[in-house]
Amino acid sequence: MEAYPDIEIYLANADLEALNAWLGHALGAPPLASAGKHRWRTQAQHDGHAIAILLVVKAADGFASLWFDSPDTPWTTDSDCAREAASKLGCEVRCSLGGWQPGDDPDRFLQVLPDGQEATIDWPDSGQ
Repeated sequence: MEAYPDIEIYLANADLEALNAWLGHALGAPPLASAGKHRWRTQAQHDGHAIAILLVVKAADGFASLWFDSPDTPWTTDSDCAREAASKLGCEVRCSLGGWQPGDDPDRFLQVLPDGQEATIDWPDSGQ
């Protein structure tokens, strides 16, 4: 499978300390630095490629958006990243079901829980 051009996941509880530890371990990223209201940034490296990382707190329905602006992450898909994040951060993580194409339902998401349970949900209308 070809790597996605970027990776975006949504974190239910964006604990900055835990997030910095995970990003540091997974990508050697320095701690996220404030980049304005509700925004945090850092720059990582993976296999010699730069990866810009942006965290937007309170992006949607109480979730923070974590965006990796690079096709060169250790994860092939958003789902791969979401599974690792849920496990390592101990929080609910959501992501799109796949690469979005015209005609796809933009409200269908994968929900990954810290215990590994997964479900396909409608978001924001999931009632969660």
